[in-house]
Order: sequence, then structure tokens, then C-alpha cells
Amino acid sequence: MLQTRIHGKDRIAFIESLVVGDIAELKPNQGSLSLLTNDDGGIIDDLIVNNASDSFLYVVSNAGCAEKDSAHMQNKLQDFRGRDVALEPVDCALLALQGPSTADVLRAGLSDDLSRLTFMSGITTAVFGIAGCRVTRCGYTGEDGVEVGGPDPQQHHVRSAACGPSWPPVSPQISVPGDRAVELAERLLQSAEVKLAGLAARDSLRLEAGLCLYGNDIDETTSPVEASLVWTIGKRRRAAMDFPGASIIVPQIKGRVARKRVGLTSTGPPARQHTPILNLEGRVIGEVTSGCPSPSLRVNVAMGYVEPEFAKPGTALHLDVRKKNGGRRNLQNAIPAVQIL
Repeated sequence: MLQTRIHGKDRIAFIESLVVGDIAELKPNQGSLSLLTNDDGGIIDDLIVNNASDSFLYVVSNAGCAEKDSAHMQNKLQDFRGRDVALEPVDCALLALQGPSTADVLRAGLSDDLSRLTFMSGITTAVFGIAGCRVTRCGYTGEDGVEVGGPDPQQHHVRSAACGPSWPPVSPQISVPGDRAVELAERLLQSAEVKLAGLAARDSLRLEAGLCLYGNDIDETTSPVEASLVWTIGKRRRAAMDFPGASIIVPQIKGRVARKRVGLTSTGPPARQHTPILNLEGRVIGEVTSGCPSPSLRVNVAMGYVEPEFAKPGTALHLDVRKKNGGRRNLQNAIPAVQIL
């Protein structure tokens, strides 16, 4: 993942010139999922912006978009010449830890009370002896979780967020300095409860939760409204229309778009990316963008885009899954078809 610190008193004005979220309203040590948008209303990337301290923002975006995102921020920095803002790349790796025993595994390596973390809030602490790590209660698997940031040379004391109720099972992403990632992974694997897993596990979990994968479900041709991500746009930002692409995106909120992202479940062979979505009369009305079997639900899960009149939950649809033997059409019923995302 690309991890960047943004310093300076104009750091909020800078990031809000790039994203749709209301970053100014974030409390100390609070974060939010947001979107980088272009002037055409498309999504350059999805990312998490953390108000990490009084002196910087901590931004985590997709590794696959690292070069593009870095160039985009650097280019915008030219518009802020003479203002107090600076970018600092962070050399850290990410480990993801998930499952019902995660909290117990993490507690063994932390001296701080994890119950003090509310969703998207963070602390600075040591993780299994690695000092100065930033731990944020978040994740992108659909599970409750935390993200642990690598040592921060500017702050080595703990900053706790508001108290939360209890600490449920977590699925953290752990961000650590690149040269200590293997050390931390080996320490975590000392627990009998921890096993290595591939990205397929992450993919099924995020699909079950209806979470987008950049490059599959959202890209620079997709607007936040089409992607059912209007909730990422701050109310103040909507009113001000001061983010990239606002003149296109804001009217779409109360208007009409050509397509809407939906969730699907089905049985039989799983629908994969580019599988056509048909109405009951056999007309193609959309396309699957992600799909896989769901080990938890024991059905197939998918998401894709359909014409807006077919986006109502419970709408009956077909998926045109083609078998390998001769490419025969296998029309599946999507059950119960469209889900709310």
C-alpha cells in the first residue's frame, strides 16, 4: 500500500482539493474512507485519510495505484506553492490479520487497551516490541479491524481516541517498516491461531461485505454515485461543490445515472468479471465486475453494474455464465438477485 504523511498548516486544504470527504471535521486520531476524483467525476483511487496528530495527515491508498497517486499529489502540490504543506512518503509494509482470535493475538503484543479504540480511530504504541507503531481500528475485509502503522519519528507517545464499548473479533491490517515486516509476521505466526492466507480469502470477505476493489469495481470512468459511494462525500463538500468533478457528481446525487452498482448472489458456476447480467427477457442490462464463491454464505457472491431500473433489491435477473466445454450458455438465476450495497 502507498502510505504518505501530509505535513503543514495547509494540509487539510491540500487533501480536500483532491478528495470528496470532509477531512476538516475529523477529530484527532480519527480517519475516514474517501475518494480521489478527477475533473470528469471519475474515481482515481479510494483511500483512507487519518487525522493522525496535530502536525500531519496519514494517508493510505492502493499499491496498484501508488505511482499514479503519488504523481497526482505531487502535481497538486504545485498549486500550493508558497503555502505550508509538504508530502512525506512512508516506507512501510502491510500485513492483514483477521478472525475471531485476532484480538487475543494482538493483546499479547500490545500494552495499550484496545477497547479504547472506536471504529476508524487510532493510537501510537509498540507492537511486539516494535516501538512507535500507529494502530488504527479499521480494515477492508468487511470485518472489524485495526491497522498498525510503522514507527513515527515525530511521536513516540500514545494518543488515545474516545472510549468505545467492547472489542469484538478483529481483522487488522498491520503497517510496519519494510525492514521489520518479516520479523512481525514471524512473531504473529508463533501463535497457533494464526495461519498464512492468500488474497483470495480477502477477496471473498470484501465481496460478502459489498466493498469495492479498485480496478475491478471502480475506476476513472466510474462516478461515486454510480458506485453507490455517495456516503463518502461530506455534506459540507456537497454544498460547497469544491472537490474535483463536483459539477458532475453532485447533480447525479438527486438526478439519474446510466448504471448503478449492485450486489448479487447465485448458485452453480460462479460469475466472474465481465459476466453479462441479463433481465428475464434475455436483454443484457449490465456486467459483473467481481465475483467468487462465498465460503461463509455457501453461495456465489458478485457485484456489478446494471441499468438503474434494475437496481431495486430483490429484482430477478439472469447471469450469463459460459461453461468451458464449447462455450455453451448457462443462464443462472441470481438469488435473491440484487442486494443493497
